[in-house]
Amino acid sequence: MLGCVIHGAGDLRVAELPVPEPGPGEARIAVRYGGICGSDLHYWRRGGVGDFRLREPMVLGHEVVGTVVSYGAGATGPAPGTAVAVHPATPCGRCPECADGRAGVCRDTRYLGSAARLPHVQGGFAAHVVVPAEQLRELPDGLGLRRAALAEPLAVALHAVRRAGDVTGRHVLVTGAGPIGCLVVAAAKAAGAARVTVTDLLPEALRYAAVAGADTLVRADDPDDAGWPDEAHAADAAVEASGVAAGLDTCLRHVRRGGVVVQLGMLPPGRSPFAGNLLVSREIELRGSFRFGAEFDDALHLLAARGEFDGLISRVVPVRDAVTAFELAADRNRSCKVLLEF
Repeated sequence: MLGCVIHGAGDLRVAELPVPEPGPGEARIAVRYGGICGSDLHYWRRGGVGDFRLREPMVLGHEVVGTVVSYGAGATGPAPGTAVAVHPATPCGRCPECADGRAGVCRDTRYLGSAARLPHVQGGFAAHVVVPAEQLRELPDGLGLRRAALAEPLAVALHAVRRAGDVTGRHVLVTGAGPIGCLVVAAAKAAGAARVTVTDLLPEALRYAAVAGADTLVRADDPDDAGWPDEAHAADAAVEASGVAAGLDTCLRHVRRGGVVVQLGMLPPGRSPFAGNLLVSREIELRGSFRFGAEFDDALHLLAARGEFDGLISRVVPVRDAVTAFELAADRNRSCKVLLEF
């Protein structure tokens, strides 16, 4: 079978891999689509994401959907042939974070396509994958595999919005209109936000934000853009989804006094400068958001209920052309979410 293996920065190979067989408690899935995530792009371009560095070849991918093929001993789940999404995390269930109901920050989790531990956890960009059977989620009625490929990034967005608190009737600022930022827009609107303002440097990215439901679009490089929130109309909450320090600075300067800023984008390794004095003088709350928990199931039901998410899928590319797909996904002038098809 074909799979996408990253060997180092700039070294992505489509290779023939052995078809895996499920062991006890496991299921084998025939993958149909895999969404290229920002973290996949970081591994491809930089050889790592955040503080996680590649130390051995790794199959990429954690946004995967497909159909059930078979089960190993003792495993049960949706019948073979059933369309499913794969929850990519296997938390340990034993650490203090898991015991506290925060499995998303489990200190010993296994996550598909992640170099956070050694050996690395191999990912889902392959024609067949084996995962613990409890990670399968049967698709709700009315949800096809193509749109369901957005479940994992939408779950990330839903978790970030929940970290911001109750946004019902509120003004939410989102910095960065990449795929995750656009899904944060949709998540905020679904959570009842009255107004969502989005900033980005690229007009094409802002166009996708409008598809997701943004009310106000702001060019991040134009200080005179009329859409910038002023003191009288400051955002109640902000989600930083660009992964750059300038985005965090923007959030701190345009959220109201006593507001909440959620850092969702993964900042570069090391220290990141930001306007820390504003945290003090305006009593702003700064919160991190990493992955998700039960939001994965919520994402599937939201995707089944709303068809506008289809507009965020800009291209579907056969796996044999994976390098071309990665180049496209990295060019935000030409794409939002790019899917690999297996």
